[in-house]
Amino acid sequence: MDKDKLLCLLKEIASGNESPESALEQLKDLPYADLGFARLDLHRSLRHGYAEVVFSPGKTAEQIISIVQKLRESSELVIATRADEALAEKVLKAYPEARYEKLARALVFGKTPDTISGALIVNVVTAGTADIPVAEECALFLKSAGLPVQKLYDVGVAGIHRLLDNLPILRRGAITVVCAGMDGALPSVVGGILDGPVIAVPTSVGYGAAFEGLAPLLSMLNSCAAGITVVNIDNGFGAAYAALRMHNAMTNVERNQRPAVSVGT
Repeated sequence: MDKDKLLCLLKEIASGNESPESALEQLKDLPYADLGFARLDLHRSLRHGYAEVVFSPGKTAEQIISIVQKLRESSELVIATRADEALAEKVLKAYPEARYEKLARALVFGKTPDTISGALIVNVVTAGTADIPVAEECALFLKSAGLPVQKLYDVGVAGIHRLLDNLPILRRGAITVVCAGMDGALPSVVGGILDGPVIAVPTSVGYGAAFEGLAPLLSMLNSCAAGITVVNIDNGFGAAYAALRMHNAMTNVERNQRPAVSVGT
């Protein structure tokens, strides 16, 4: 049950078009629905206002379908993350109206909303091409919340001129997510030249001493560029959520304390 649906239901009750008994039936599964193998938090979209997300690894296609069907009774948009192609194929056979975003490794159930007018731009940057799947997971979730996204891929420190050539584009963004493996140095560079929030995502890309993302994680945590937010290894979804929380805080300040500012696209 998202905020818009709940508000609509309350208005219908107030107008007499919906009986309290009928409304109670619609709300009977709050605060959660027990499917036996999963207890679904149906209050989450009321608290946060974003698409429902299902973590796919460890779940069968049948479990994902059951979860999604229940969530979609109260949520317009549901995203199943980290779905490999074999799992996606099984789900799509039973749920053909869904779509599979191969690069983001995500199943999307429902229509992605239009971009919110006046929303701040979020940059999604990668050090290398191998980091793109993590970045695409992040970008997908940002778009599912209606935020405009600028992508800038393969601009790592091995050829830093590629980043510097695109500084005018980057400066249009209010928040920047940087995905990097190997030595994990790119977020420090970006954090040193941009004045907005920077969210660093270590990826499990690199040779042996990268330790499947541990080395870039430690580099980012030890960044000499102050104030960088660091999320877990390969956690594009977590980076998107951090950006959304920052966006909400920033737009609330703009709305309550400052005159409206138009951001270029």
